[in-house]
Amino acid sequence: MKKVILSLSVLLASYAWGAPVDVAGPDGKLIVSTDVIGGKPVYSITYDGDVIIENSPLGFKSDVGDFTQYMALADSKRGEVNKSYEQDKIKKSHIDYKANTLVNTYKGAFGHEMSVEWQVSDNDVAFRYIIPSQNGGDTGAMVINEEATGYRFPKETTVFLTSQSDAMIGWKRTKPSYEEFYISDAPLDSPSQFGHGFTFPALFRVGDKGWALLSETGVDGYYCASHLSDYKDGVYSIAYPMPEENNGNGTAAPGISLPGKTPWRTITVADRLAPIVETTVPWDVVEPRYKTETPARAGRGTWSWIIWQDASMNMDDQKTFIDLAEDLGYENILIDAGWDQNIGYDRMPELLGYAREKGINPILWYSSSGPWNDIVQSPINKMDRPIVRKNEMKWLRDNGVHAIKVDFFGGDKQETMRLYEDILSDAADYGIDVIFHGCTLPRGWERMYPNHVGSEAVFASENLVFGQVFCDLEAFHATLHPFIRNAVALMEYGGTILNHRVSRDNKSGNVRRTGDVFQLATAVLFQNPVQNFALTPDNLTGSPAEAIEFMKNVPTTWDDVKLIDGYPGKYVVLARRHGDKWYIAGVNALKEPVKLNLDLSSLGLKSSVLKMYADDAAHDFKIKDVKVKNSTTVPMEIFPDGGVVIVAD
Repeated sequence: MKKVILSLSVLLASYAWGAPVDVAGPDGKLIVSTDVIGGKPVYSITYDGDVIIENSPLGFKSDVGDFTQYMALADSKRGEVNKSYEQDKIKKSHIDYKANTLVNTYKGAFGHEMSVEWQVSDNDVAFRYIIPSQNGGDTGAMVINEEATGYRFPKETTVFLTSQSDAMIGWKRTKPSYEEFYISDAPLDSPSQFGHGFTFPALFRVGDKGWALLSETGVDGYYCASHLSDYKDGVYSIAYPMPEENNGNGTAAPGISLPGKTPWRTITVADRLAPIVETTVPWDVVEPRYKTETPARAGRGTWSWIIWQDASMNMDDQKTFIDLAEDLGYENILIDAGWDQNIGYDRMPELLGYAREKGINPILWYSSSGPWNDIVQSPINKMDRPIVRKNEMKWLRDNGVHAIKVDFFGGDKQETMRLYEDILSDAADYGIDVIFHGCTLPRGWERMYPNHVGSEAVFASENLVFGQVFCDLEAFHATLHPFIRNAVALMEYGGTILNHRVSRDNKSGNVRRTGDVFQLATAVLFQNPVQNFALTPDNLTGSPAEAIEFMKNVPTTWDDVKLIDGYPGKYVVLARRHGDKWYIAGVNALKEPVKLNLDLSSLGLKSSVLKMYADDAAHDFKIKDVKVKNSTTVPMEIFPDGGVVIVAD
């Protein structure tokens, strides 16, 4: 034993530990400091002089060896990234990205080698591991069993988090599916609901010093998706999927070929919330994986299932919703589960032809299928394997279907990431866009996969049907999503319910607590290029005419976004621009009215009188003209569970 310890000390002594190496964003406020302490690589982050993340661990443990200790800094290289790109499916259509880069190479006492690549812009940090072949090039494959990558926040930090579910629970054993309750402004050491940590994205408030939003991007079939562990020993760490996910199919630990790279971990940091909401880092550090012959088809659609449920999956009701789409001037209809049995493959050409005659594009639902859940909603066994999947894609293309919605995945393993990627790739070959439901968070996929047009991964509108508690919490969740879930990825929510009762007859079922303008506001607050709204035929005559007119014209793609005001879980006012027109939407989850004087100077409005839609105290629908004071200031009062919308040039 003494001989082993002596040999190890000799090896360690051969490495110089060196001084900390820093990299700052272009404006100098955001600084990442890297170091090696006792042979362990660490990093910390400050913003404008305040500590946001204290010394936190880096590295990983693999079947090749331990890359978390006995490491020394061998080399550092600096550079910069300066690029512009167009992206028509996210919160901004034109993005200018500037960042400074640092690549630290670490060598271990036992011959291991890894690099950590950093990109730091004014408000964003992205980092990943670069792993060369090991053992002099003899080792070209690796299984990464766990990461030490962690986040150590100051003790005054509070958290806004949603738990990672148990595996194989919920409807037909389909979880986890990123549809759990949030904790808001909770203590730093708050335990997760199920004991498995928390899903990305994760928001942290560091006292009065600032905010940090954690997520990851660039995840594909070469790695698994990750989440945060529970708080332990002062650190939140990267955690891999549970072995039980997907009914035990596939490994929990990712295997990579060498040389290889891990996905990017991202940290958005600011002393205010606007850079959190407006970040584009999930797309800044990734590139498209393939090209498609046609661009993704953004658009609005009708969707019978969300209110009329399973019984509506018949020829007559689907034609009714095709007619509704035509009346609203919408582009799509979502035809949900059971169409293959209730209408049948032999009669579907009739329904699809009816849609085409009306100028409406059908979106067809599928189960992801495979031996990983108990789903019986059909079509099943059409998307899990390449031969049958390609045959189905050909049938879709031949019948004029340009988009599908694939549901019920229930896992984050590498094998499941490959399924997502395979579905997207095969669909692209047949000119088909893809929405995912009952799924994981999309991690940069809007840019990586040109035909990806939506992912749920949120407590979406369907939950309003399933329980009154979800209706009671609707406003609370709506004020969280712009700051957290929708800040890092598109979000296929399926909202804007104008029925007062969540049922076909509008007389039974769960009671909607929110006002009509609140519902209009969610069409702006929640960003996804394909929006399948929860409107019904009765809304054309039973809802305020001005509300229907608004829904006929609201866009689903945006050129810019600005956070005007808000606080997660309390209220939010957000502005999105489409062309020359700004849509300003606000909602309130508090028990008392929120009175604001909004500074709209950043929008460059030309109008001095603005048209405002608002829910009053009784949730009656009101429209009024509001004068812009001092060229920029607009007074606004948002009542509890109510909303306000302004449309302005």
